[in-house]
Amino acid sequence: MKSKFERINRLPPYIFSEINNLKFKLRSQKKDIIDFGMGNPDMPTPNHIRQKLKDTIDKPGVGRYSVSKGINGLRKAQAKYYKRRFDVNLDINKEIIVTIGSKEGLANLAQAITSKGDKILCPDPSYPVHPYGFTIAGAKLTPLKTIYNGKFNSEKYLINIEKNMKKNFSIKAVIVSFPSNPTAQIVDLDFYKDLVKLAIKYEIYILSDLAYSEIYFENNPPPSILEVNDAKKVAVEFTTLSKTYAMAGWRIGFAVGNKTLIEALTKIKSYVDYGAFTPVQVAATAALNGSQQCVEEIRQTYKKRRDVLIETFARAGWEIPKPKASMFVWAPIPDKFKKLGSMKFAKKLMINADVAVAPGLAFGKNGEGFVRIGLVENTQRIRQAAKNIKKFLD
Repeated sequence: MKSKFERINRLPPYIFSEINNLKFKLRSQKKDIIDFGMGNPDMPTPNHIRQKLKDTIDKPGVGRYSVSKGINGLRKAQAKYYKRRFDVNLDINKEIIVTIGSKEGLANLAQAITSKGDKILCPDPSYPVHPYGFTIAGAKLTPLKTIYNGKFNSEKYLINIEKNMKKNFSIKAVIVSFPSNPTAQIVDLDFYKDLVKLAIKYEIYILSDLAYSEIYFENNPPPSILEVNDAKKVAVEFTTLSKTYAMAGWRIGFAVGNKTLIEALTKIKSYVDYGAFTPVQVAATAALNGSQQCVEEIRQTYKKRRDVLIETFARAGWEIPKPKASMFVWAPIPDKFKKLGSMKFAKKLMINADVAVAPGLAFGKNGEGFVRIGLVENTQRIRQAAKNIKKFLD
């Protein structure tokens, strides 16, 4: 049998598999691993959303195929969300499509728009589907450094983007994601204004991943790129209900914005999948249209966890910058362990402190020197992790 698969062979070894294998091994030895490694929300989906699913699931016909672009009611609810949150108007028929989570949307859009010889500008470090969705599709990546001297620098990042746009006419798109996974960095609307000007000037698409639009802590809601005048000429934006409503396993997301990109995504999805299970879409509609008090409660839960983690880890001897948004903490490796690198440090932390984190190297070569900590354990478990870490560091 032929076993050389070109697209699979484009992908590097999956770094998380090493961490996951070690975690499985230690748990099989009855070790209680406090797991901050995966950004997997642990809170229950709000009751009124679950109830809507229950109310819908017994109705006639809901088990049939759903249209791949999503039901009308859900697309209308997303348009209302963008209007009230960002004051952005969207055409539900031409500028919105429902995706099976934002990850699927990004990967399928990469398949839809990539041509031979295309290049993509992608942040490094970055959430893996950003670069590898396009790698699988056959594009060539230009990773862009975002962290300088241990800190995010939006000005240098923009300069780097423009420098690459100027010298390379085969660039198809630039990917941005703020609040960032893994670095938790944020930008203001001026960043997007400058980026849109560049994209229009050089005729390059912008793919904006806004998965953490509602997970922010300083009363400073992250903006949408579509708030910028003329952004729809070049930009499409992905959002998801996964973190906002603790609905990760429900797999509901959206792509909105540029009509050409939405049309391309709609066409390829019509060939490769149907829409999500209709009762799930109906429940997602209830999430967007209903009371948003649950969103504030989820946000405050993450904020409390962030504050406890930063405070207790500091007392344990690990000083970590406090993130302003997202469900992640981007932590520099303690000085005495820097020479190990993020992979060896993550393994040592799990073996000696029963604490699992994600090595920064998993998010790109510029993630080296850091680990990502997900705010996915309760405050009691976070305090226990700090005690374990203190013993380990001492």
